[in-house]
Amino acid sequence: MGRKRHGARVLLAVAALVLFEVGGAAGVASAGSRTQAGGSVSAVADVSTHQFTVSIGGQVVRVMPASMGKPGHETPLGTFHVMEKFRDMVMDSSTYGVPVDAPEGYRLYVEYAVRLTSGGIFVHGAPWSVDSQGYENVSHGCINLSTENAAWFFENVEVGDPVTVVG
Repeated sequence: MGRKRHGARVLLAVAALVLFEVGGAAGVASAGSRTQAGGSVSAVADVSTHQFTVSIGGQVVRVMPASMGKPGHETPLGTFHVMEKFRDMVMDSSTYGVPVDAPEGYRLYVEYAVRLTSGGIFVHGAPWSVDSQGYENVSHGCINLSTENAAWFFENVEVGDPVTVVG
């Protein structure tokens, strides 16, 4: 918050997505809104070292332990741009065809959710996986951070900022 952005101004068209939200949708860019993209904040999620590194202006400012997708639910590799942000929301496996009561099903309240893909990959707070963060990948594909680290990332990243996932 309060930092200057030096990226080009772009028009973002965000497709409507069906999400179960808790509270308001603060921070969500709606179709036709203007924001600055391509600015100075970027992040790298390293699947093999279990680290999430944030740089501002090309300088590393924070390295955080993380957990990414477990075998069978690998976090996709590549560069993604922040699509939208939710202060809190409910994630539900039935939205992609896995019943909540199935062995791999879930319905979880999460905080500080930052969407990277239309397919449901987010960076978010995951207090249940803190013991694995920095050591092993246990998620269903999302990038799990502690609540404190997810809050920090949420407050510093903007729609359009790049997040690169490497192996």
